[in-house]
Amino acid sequence: MKQEKKLRLAKKGILVLEKHDEERDLEFELDFLESLSVDERFALMLNKSRELRINLENNGHRRAPANTKRT
Repeated sequence: MKQEKKLRLAKKGILVLEKHDEERDLEFELDFLESLSVDERFALMLNKSRELRINLENNGHRRAPANTKRT
């Protein structure tokens, strides 16, 4: 892959490696998270939580039933 494309992807927060390197992957993730503001981190966390909930619901894991009052 060309160096120019690697730099462009790195600016978007995408790590491109020739071989799998766990240490560089972790370092990249930590650097990316450090570059975010607190608001951006919370937005990222909330979006991922929403994404997970939607995926669970789409794959048959429904929400817990609400309590109903019996008379």
